[in-house]
Amino acid sequence: MPSHSDLANLIWQIADLLRGPYRPPQYERVMLPLVVLRRFDCVLADTKQKVVSEFERRKGGKLTDDALDRTLNKVSGHRFHNHSALDFQRLKGDPDNLNKHLISYMKGFSANVRRIFDFFEFETEIERMHEANILYLVIKEFCDVDLHPRKVTNADMGLIFENLIRRFNELANETAGDHFTPREVITLMIDLLFIDADDLLSKPGVAMRMLDPACGTGGMLAGAQKYMREHHSDAKLYVYGQDYNKRAFATAASDMLMKEVDHNGGGENIQFGDSFLDDKFEGQFFDYFIANPPFGVDWKKQQKEIVRRHEKAQGDSPWKPGLPRVNDGSLLFLQHMLSKFEDVDVKAQKFGSRAAIVFSGSPLFTGGAGGGESEIRRWIIERDMLEAIVALPEQMFYNTGIGTYIWIVTNRKAKRRRGKIQLVDARDTWIPMRRSQGDKRRKIGEGPALEGDDRADEPDQIADIVRLYGQFQANEKSKLFDNEDFGYTRVTVERPLKLRYQMSLEDKARFLDAAPHLLDDIQAIDKALGREPQLDWNAVWSSIEKLLKKRSSRWKAPEEKLFRTVFTEKDQKGAAVKKGSGFEADADLRDFENVPLKEDIDAYFKREVQPHVPDAWMDRTKDKVGYEINFNRHFYKFTLPRNLPEIDADLKKAEEEILRLLREVTE
Repeated sequence: MPSHSDLANLIWQIADLLRGPYRPPQYERVMLPLVVLRRFDCVLADTKQKVVSEFERRKGGKLTDDALDRTLNKVSGHRFHNHSALDFQRLKGDPDNLNKHLISYMKGFSANVRRIFDFFEFETEIERMHEANILYLVIKEFCDVDLHPRKVTNADMGLIFENLIRRFNELANETAGDHFTPREVITLMIDLLFIDADDLLSKPGVAMRMLDPACGTGGMLAGAQKYMREHHSDAKLYVYGQDYNKRAFATAASDMLMKEVDHNGGGENIQFGDSFLDDKFEGQFFDYFIANPPFGVDWKKQQKEIVRRHEKAQGDSPWKPGLPRVNDGSLLFLQHMLSKFEDVDVKAQKFGSRAAIVFSGSPLFTGGAGGGESEIRRWIIERDMLEAIVALPEQMFYNTGIGTYIWIVTNRKAKRRRGKIQLVDARDTWIPMRRSQGDKRRKIGEGPALEGDDRADEPDQIADIVRLYGQFQANEKSKLFDNEDFGYTRVTVERPLKLRYQMSLEDKARFLDAAPHLLDDIQAIDKALGREPQLDWNAVWSSIEKLLKKRSSRWKAPEEKLFRTVFTEKDQKGAAVKKGSGFEADADLRDFENVPLKEDIDAYFKREVQPHVPDAWMDRTKDKVGYEINFNRHFYKFTLPRNLPEIDADLKKAEEEILRLLREVTE
């Protein structure tokens, strides 16, 4: 009996028939729907005639389409059926009209399967293959691929499909990153997600629910199911996902339907649509979450709905603290997941939730104190929900070479982790790819002798990272912090405004152009104070007020402001301008200090600010608390600069080599 790897290779070889009319990155448009179609054809073979007979008996009757689907599904013994008299073997009988028969056969499926093929847009590909005279060849080859459940279990079928999804997405690496995550990253995320769950998942009859709100082709959900099969076969993990990419959705939905994945709560496991505009799991809660949302994508299309959600948020909702900038919606996915966290209530058999999500570096530190991103981080950290962040190597993903980070967020931290956040630096834990795939040039070693691997000596670096994480100890690759270590108070530091007064003919004319009715007052001020510069604006204005009072003249506030604007300039040699019982602040000299939450602000000010600017003061009414996670700062290693003689010697060698090369060219 061929292994799932052998069958995947056989199907992969059939894809060569598409060469010419299709480019390799386009093969998945044909091959994935056909694998699904052939699997369903084999699965339904045993009850095919019963379903066809029942359909012929009931068609045109009083049953609604939904009711008829449910009836025929029961006859088929599966969550889907096909009531067409055709199957793959019969399709070969009329090569000239194969395109029409194949479409007719597809329309014989239950609505849930027809919907999947609609999203695959497979009818378009059928006509394309027909016009290129390759449709019959491809169908003929698929007839020889036996995917009957007696030969290929649901679990093995899932492995075949996952294998093909990975291969086809790697071929299409220019867009794969939109809905495809490297296998080793998925494995690491799942291992971290379930790292302390042995006791929980070993309870008799335990059933958990997992959601991926940006599920793409469903690789993360499939990986989680594989983990459960291998480590907790008696536990149930119901998986759910949503995605707005049609082909990605169709692929994920097909995978779940082929495996006949269990689900509860009604409805299909995988849903199509925008998780923010059309949440298919509204009001539902989950035990686990996993996601690799798109990096740096704006959310202008969803802005109206998301802002409404923020403004109407009640109580302790994660939508309440703030929203990220509109040009990067990554954190919105985390807020979305947090809003579906289960409470911790052991008596009610609620054990809280855990989430693993991949981010770029932006959500770590973008946004200052009081800004949306900072407020989201603050909400999470102050509720002791950020368990850890793992920094991954660069060049790990197919469509970007930037650094990425796995966040583990939970409301059920282990006792030893409470009040703490662990940072794990795995940026140097990688091996080079033998062949680059788009921007992916590195991978985290998964260990030797894995199915389909091309290097038997691959180190198990995933286990190394998980072990480092699980040890929860401080070392050069793992740092432990208190929650407060990432918080700070943004304090406004003011310095006094200092002005120099001087009246000149040009300024006098400029003032009178704006306020000609004050000519007599200006002439009197000019005569009384003269044209020499004066450094004490307080004394100057006091003299002017006395003069105006003597003249029984009253200026309005805008006129006083205009006078100061026209006849003064800033001068640090001058006296500080008084305001009430203190001094007026100079907006141009205003500065800010980020004072760690653990520090006394007054002591910090005296130590760090006053020695440099003795006349400064703090405006504590403007204090804002912020949170940021500067990963590089905590793992920075100082490297001594090279000494000058070494540098000079290298430069001399370089000069000599350049001269030698020039001589070879000119001689």
